Amino acid sequence: MVSGDTAEDRKSQDGSETMPFIDESPTMSPHLCAQGQDGEAVSPTPPEGGDTEKGLEMKKLVLSGFLASEEIYINQLEALLLPMKPLKATATTSKPVLTMEQIDTIFFMIQDIFEIHKEFYDALSPNIQQWDEKVTVGHLFQKLASQLGVYKAFVDNYKMAVETAEKCSQANSQFQKISENLKVKGPKESKDCTTSATMEALLYKPIDRVTRSTLVLHDLLKHTPKDHPDFPLLQDALRISQNFLSSINEEIDPRRTAVTTPKGEVRQLVKDGFLVEVSEGTRKLRHVFLFTDLLLCAKMKKTAVGKHQQYECKWYIPLADLSFQTLDDSDSLPHVQTLPEHEIEEMKIKISIIKSDIQKEKKAQKGQSRNVDRLRKKMNEQESCLLLHSPTIPFRIHNKHGKSYLFLLSSDYERSEWRESIQKLQKKDLQACVLSSVELQVLTGSCFKLRTVHNIPVTSNKDDEESPGLYGFLHVIVHKATGFKESANLYCTLEVDSFGYFVSKAKTRVFRDTTEPQWNEEFEIELEGSQCLRILCYEKCYDKTKLNKDDNEIVDKIMGKGQVQLDPQTVQSKNWHMDVIEMNGIKVEFSMKFTSRDLSLKRTPSKKQSGVFGVKISVVTKRERSKVPYIVRQCIEEVEKRGIDEVGIYRISGVATDIQALKAAFDANTKDILMMLSDMDINAIAGTLKLYFRELPEPLLTDRLYPAFMEGIALSDPAAKENCMMHLLRSLPDPNLITFLTLLEHLKRVAEKEPVNKMSLHNLATVFGPTLLRPSESESSKAHITLASDIWSHDVMAQVQVLLYYLQHPPISFAELKKNTLYFSTDV
Repeated sequence: MVSGDTAEDRKSQDGSETMPFIDESPTMSPHLCAQGQDGEAVSPTPPEGGDTEKGLEMKKLVLSGFLASEEIYINQLEALLLPMKPLKATATTSKPVLTMEQIDTIFFMIQDIFEIHKEFYDALSPNIQQWDEKVTVGHLFQKLASQLGVYKAFVDNYKMAVETAEKCSQANSQFQKISENLKVKGPKESKDCTTSATMEALLYKPIDRVTRSTLVLHDLLKHTPKDHPDFPLLQDALRISQNFLSSINEEIDPRRTAVTTPKGEVRQLVKDGFLVEVSEGTRKLRHVFLFTDLLLCAKMKKTAVGKHQQYECKWYIPLADLSFQTLDDSDSLPHVQTLPEHEIEEMKIKISIIKSDIQKEKKAQKGQSRNVDRLRKKMNEQESCLLLHSPTIPFRIHNKHGKSYLFLLSSDYERSEWRESIQKLQKKDLQACVLSSVELQVLTGSCFKLRTVHNIPVTSNKDDEESPGLYGFLHVIVHKATGFKESANLYCTLEVDSFGYFVSKAKTRVFRDTTEPQWNEEFEIELEGSQCLRILCYEKCYDKTKLNKDDNEIVDKIMGKGQVQLDPQTVQSKNWHMDVIEMNGIKVEFSMKFTSRDLSLKRTPSKKQSGVFGVKISVVTKRERSKVPYIVRQCIEEVEKRGIDEVGIYRISGVATDIQALKAAFDANTKDILMMLSDMDINAIAGTLKLYFRELPEPLLTDRLYPAFMEGIALSDPAAKENCMMHLLRSLPDPNLITFLTLLEHLKRVAEKEPVNKMSLHNLATVFGPTLLRPSESESSKAHITLASDIWSHDVMAQVQVLLYYLQHPPISFAELKKNTLYFSTDV
């Protein structure tokens, strides 16, 4: 379809109106400078070739013509918006011309499009008036292209807008008069010259405009020298625009019909949510709907601000035919696309930085939301990507007619919820249902109105008034549980939300053969913008004959689960706050208190010099006459003896009371340390080692060298980076260096067991990086940190990268390093 055709031209041969098709052909240039029939600016096609000066002159001509047509387009949008305010004013009276819903549908996104183009016009105009060869406009076109998402929303709503306007015209003569005679201002030079246009004709203008903007980019590139700063920016804007046009045209299907929910529908929606489906080895975000008799998996076609979403059914299974598939030992999960750990962490960093930028924008701008909206959009993209790539817990369902489907979930809690909801419905006498294509279409269409979960569970969808979540450490004591009918081997796990999904953070010890387990175990859990704590209670299965296999994982039976909101007001008091979670007749008692990140990050030197915690490493090694502190050697030895296969070693929190007992024993240098270590839970030993490094009065890699480590890791040239990073190691005091190299080799040995313990080099760098590098109080206060999330995002990323660099490096020998000291200056 050629752009610029009339509404009548767009009628198909049988008289029905189709969805608009956007022309993306680059061969058709919008003719600029002269006046066309409908007032659009036109121009001669620029000549080929010519020198740079002539090319830039042609570029100015192309821009001048485009600016003129931009002015006309803004006037058309303004004419379209003119009746909107009075129509809204009457909507709340006893005699409304249109309802608010009708107004919102007809004028959907027009105001946003108008503001985008007005800003673009106001920025472009002075550049053309003061034209010379140094003028750059590429950034303006790049920004315009980056806002094409608004047009996507407009296009998706276009058919509905035109149909609503037509119906309203037929039903209301007052609106008919308005919509048939809208006054469009002429260009500034034409003095009070106005033309009339219909609402239908003006509603088509944005559809036409995207094509024209894209085509003018071809002409601008043709007349922009390749070494001009505009060239790469215009290329980027063209790429974005062409991709946008292609995606729009792929989605526009004239045969698609709107569906409505039939009245008297007996089928009810029980549960819905966003899940990640593995389809042909690729992760896909799906909106899954559980009805009283079937499970429907749909793909969401999302538009801006959630307006007029549509769903496309990917598959459905009648609940009568659905089972949870268990696998034999010979079966395994299909190969699933996974992102490297560091990319997942980098997404979190980007989200934290954008969040911080949004807060700064809000304070600076006082109500101006354009930048905030742009940042929110960026954050939404990052969070959606994180949500897609982070889940790893398999949830497989099976249709008895042969097809299996695999979802990946972020937590056992979520998997349990879906399974329980389905099993509860299956207890009823269900008949296998078969839907005709029309019934399926109607049901899929109804999902939009019926859905209970409206947005993917990410933080950018939350209102500004909502809590941004807590950053810091949550201390939780799991006291006891009651309400079990039979004796069992019982334990609890703790999950907290982080960046839109839940992560398991701690696990109590198993209390054997009891109906009243009394754990009284304390955990320290790191929070990253968390708002919710979940507790799951399990029965541990020791009987190998009764192992329940689910996707090759041994699954202990969930006895109960529950969650509490982390209310900042309640949690942030200095006192412990006691609470009870009720779950399936079981009650779990627990207490919690919270330490904010800025407090928890402080290094606190010990006032007494007799112990090892909080005492300089040089003092400890000198006193012990050792190269590496005894506490470090013993903890490493114990972890390598019996913890190297432990899932989540160094990530899962140890019991805080156990850690404190070990700390006291090492500080007092008691004779029973070795006995205590052999009896203690391995996560407590791992936690004690981390606590030792965290409580050093200055980081293991020293305050003095910290800025140099930050600069070294940022170097892009590999040779320069290697030189710098090795030189920095040589500059460390001997006790620090030997201890660091000992820990490094230990962590590499832990990572060798990654298939079993799930701890990669990157996981270990994330756990230990801040502990080994975070500056002491006097140093960190120089950084003028304002937000807790800032601390997490900017500095921690670099700290993790420094440790990861050394972990990925071939073995580093103390002797080799020191041999090379002669060839280097020791100054940093």
